[in-house]
Amino acid sequence: MKQQYLGRLELMRLAVLGLVVLSVLAAGCISRPLLYDVKVAPDVISPNADGRDDVTRIEYKLRRSADLSIYFLDAEGEKHYFRENKRRSSGKYNVYFGGVVEGRMLPDGPYTWGLEATELSSHTEKVEGPFTIVDADTVMPELRNFSVYPQVFTPNQDGIDDRVAITFYLNKEVRELRVYVLDEEGNKYPVSQKEGVAKPREIGEPWVPGVYTYDYEGGVDLGATPPPDGIYTVVAEAEDLVGNKVRETSTLTIEHGGVPRADIVNAAVEFYPEVVPLGGTLTFTATVENFGSVPVRTTGPPPGTTYTTSENFNSLGWYEEPGAWRFGIDFEGNSSGRPYPYRFAIGSDAELTVINGEKYLMPGQWVTIVGHLQIIDKPPRIAPHYWAGLIHEDVRIVNDHVDPQVINIGF
Repeated sequence: MKQQYLGRLELMRLAVLGLVVLSVLAAGCISRPLLYDVKVAPDVISPNADGRDDVTRIEYKLRRSADLSIYFLDAEGEKHYFRENKRRSSGKYNVYFGGVVEGRMLPDGPYTWGLEATELSSHTEKVEGPFTIVDADTVMPELRNFSVYPQVFTPNQDGIDDRVAITFYLNKEVRELRVYVLDEEGNKYPVSQKEGVAKPREIGEPWVPGVYTYDYEGGVDLGATPPPDGIYTVVAEAEDLVGNKVRETSTLTIEHGGVPRADIVNAAVEFYPEVVPLGGTLTFTATVENFGSVPVRTTGPPPGTTYTTSENFNSLGWYEEPGAWRFGIDFEGNSSGRPYPYRFAIGSDAELTVINGEKYLMPGQWVTIVGHLQIIDKPPRIAPHYWAGLIHEDVRIVNDHVDPQVINIGF
C-alpha cells in the first residue's frame, strides 16, 4: 500500500512539473515578438523617376499569422495607408514603396512610417520610424477634355453612328495609358488608337503629352459580333512614371448592334430579253434577303427605275453613301471606272422601314427587285456579259459577279 501511495505521489509530481514546463514554454512563445526585424531603407526618398532614391524597401518578419498594415503618418497626424489589414502568414516579407498612396503621390515633408500586425486574438504589435519625402513628382496626369462621341452607338455598319471617337489631351508623360469599354459584369473591351493619328511609340517607351484619339467600332469591322445592346462605361486610365494615376469615365449606349448580312437569294438573276436591239430595254429581276439580326440600310433609286447606258447612280443624284446597301448591275466592257454603275434600293418605300429618317430592310425580310436599262450606246462587243451584285457601299461588295449572262445587242 505504501509503495502504491508513493507511486501516485510521484505521478502527480511529474504531472505538475509538466504543466509548469508547458506554461513556461507558452509564456516564452507569447513573449517572443510577433512582428520583428523591421527595416525601412532608405528613410529619405525623392520619388521623381530620376533613378535615384525613387523608392524605399520595407522588410519585415511575422512569427505568426496576422493582419498587417503599413502606413505613413504625416505632420498633421493623418495616416496614409500603403497596406491596410492584409492577411499574412508567418514568414519574411519585403515590398517597395515609391511615395504613392491610392494613386496619388504624397507631398514632400516629414513622415513616420509604421507597421502594425494584429492576430485573431486582437494582440497587436507596432513598429515605427522616421521617414522623409523630398522633390516628389506630385503633378497628376490629366486626361483633359475627355469626350466620347456619339454617346448612342449603333455598330451595324449602316454608316450612321457606327464608330465612337474617344478624345482627350494628355498633359504629361505616362508609362501606362489604357482605354476600354466596360460592361455591367466587369468585362473589358479594349479600344485602340485611331489609325493614321496614333503617335509613334516604341514598346516600353512612355506615352508623350498631346491629343489622343481612340476609335471604337465594336469589332464589326473584323466581322465580330459587337457587345450586346445596353449601357456601358467608357474608361480611360493613365499612370505616370512615379505611379500617380488618373481615371476618366463616360457612358455609352449600344443600340441595334450586330453584323449586317444580306444576299441575292440563290445567287440567281433573271435577265430578259436575251436579245436587245440598240435603243431597246434590258430588264432584270432578283430577290434579296436580309438574313442577319440587324436592319440593313439602303438608298435609291427605287426598284423599277430605268437607266440609260449613258447614266449611272451618280448622274441620277443617288450618290454613294457609306454603309448603304444597293443592288447593282455591271457588264463586260464597263469603262466608267466604277463597278456596278446601275444601282437600286433593296426594296420599295412600301417595303422598307423608316428608322430615324433612314430606310431599312428588316431582319428576315425578302424583297424582289426589278430594274431596267435602256441600251442607247453601242457596247464594246455585240454579246457582252451582264451580271448582278450586292454592294455594301464603302465597306465591300458582298455578292460579286452574280449569275453572269450573255445579252446580244443588235445594232
